[in-house]
Amino acid sequence: MFIRYGYEITLTCPQPTALVCLLSVTSDRIADIRVAETIVITPPVPTQEYYDLFGNLCRRLLAPSGDITISGDATLEDSGQLDRVNPLAREVAVTDLPHECLVYLMGSRYCETDKLSQIAWDLFGSQPPGWGRVQAICDFVHKHIRFDYMQARSTRSAFEVYHERVGVCRDYAHLALTFCRCLNIPARYINGHLGDIGVPVVDPMDFSAWIEVFLDGAWYPFDPRNNKPRIGRIIVARGRDAADIPLINSFGPHVLKSFRVWTYEVPIPHQGQT
Repeated sequence: MFIRYGYEITLTCPQPTALVCLLSVTSDRIADIRVAETIVITPPVPTQEYYDLFGNLCRRLLAPSGDITISGDATLEDSGQLDRVNPLAREVAVTDLPHECLVYLMGSRYCETDKLSQIAWDLFGSQPPGWGRVQAICDFVHKHIRFDYMQARSTRSAFEVYHERVGVCRDYAHLALTFCRCLNIPARYINGHLGDIGVPVVDPMDFSAWIEVFLDGAWYPFDPRNNKPRIGRIIVARGRDAADIPLINSFGPHVLKSFRVWTYEVPIPHQGQT
């Protein structure tokens, strides 16, 4: 199947402001792209690209004072299959983990493993290790948190969402991956596109957050917000938590003027799509 995805974001900056944007798909999906990403910045400004410590593509630019609109649009080919599920996947002992997994066991800005460790062991310590334990964590988080866009708060941490019991997809992800880390299971935060493919359509569309968990030598997606396998996840960035991979990192004040995201199946991709 083919999935068209994109975004249009307008900011208002009171003065020239440096921005770093993480809005393009990860390099492991480049081979799947069938219509190359078209990026338009209005007014036009020079940009530079680099890869951060987590391998995410970042775009630097200096926004002028006033409005700036950043938009991107592309189409990629997807298997059309649901997320991989492997109920037999086992946990990997810390001593046997690849070096690059160790950072995803540690606390981070929004994931206070020190504050949630005892709670995690009390809730899930008796669960058999492996896939079932991670799924039990996602089941708990899915039921524990009430989804409410109006209650979104950019500074809410995993410890706070555990007690407040309300939030948006990033809060579900932060709490679930923190519980995993407390139990010595590597888990990382994902930001990306997730269209309403194979499920009832819910408007408006937005970027989504979920997690990847390292089991049996591979990273598997888990989604405590939706808590069921989905079709067509398109990863934009991976990190320890949302602090590592903001869509736009602004080095100065700004106001979000408008925000639009699209992700949907298309029959046949065409260059110059509209």
